[in-house]
Amino acid sequence: MYFTLADLVTDITQNACEAGADLVELMVSEGGGEFRFLVKDNGRGMSREELQAALDPFVTDGIKHPQRKIGLGIPFLIQTSVMSGGGWDVQSEKGMGTTASAWFNTGNVDTPPVGDLPGMFRTILMNNNPSEIQIKRSRKLEDGTEMEYMVSKSELSDALGDLEDAVSLVLLDKYLRSLEDD
Repeated sequence: MYFTLADLVTDITQNACEAGADLVELMVSEGGGEFRFLVKDNGRGMSREELQAALDPFVTDGIKHPQRKIGLGIPFLIQTSVMSGGGWDVQSEKGMGTTASAWFNTGNVDTPPVGDLPGMFRTILMNNNPSEIQIKRSRKLEDGTEMEYMVSKSELSDALGDLEDAVSLVLLDKYLRSLEDD
C-alpha cells in the first residue's frame, strides 16, 4: 500500500514514462468527495495476455527490475481504489499505448491522504523520458467554483531551462505551488 495517493499516481505515471512513449498525459481532479486520475501514454502498450499478467502481483516481466519476482504497481492501484470505495480501469493495446485510471472516495477511512500534488507534478516533469508530459489539474473549491490549469514539460523547459538544474527546480516548485494556491 502507498502512503499517499500522490505516491500511487507517481508510480503509475513512472510506468507510463518508461513505456517508450513520446507523450504521457496525466489528469488529476478532486471534488465532491472524490479524487480521480488518468494516465495515458502512446508507448509500447500491452497485449491482452500481458495486461492480465500485469494485474497479478506475483508476475513481473523481469526487465525493469531483474531481481524482483513480483510487480505491485497495478495490483496496489486496484487494491487501494477498491478498498476506498472507488474503482479502476486499465486499457492497453500493443503498439498503441496504455490508459490507466482510478477514482477514490476521499471520505472513506481506507483512502490514503492525497499528499503533495505540486511535489508529485515536479517529480513527474523531471523525468527524462518521454519528450513531452502534459498535466491537467482540476479541483472543485468549497465555494463551488472550479480551479483548473494545464502545464507541459516542453513549455516549462522553454521558460525555465533544464529541469535538472537546481535553480530551475526551485522555480518550478514555486510555480506549481502557486497554481494550487490560486
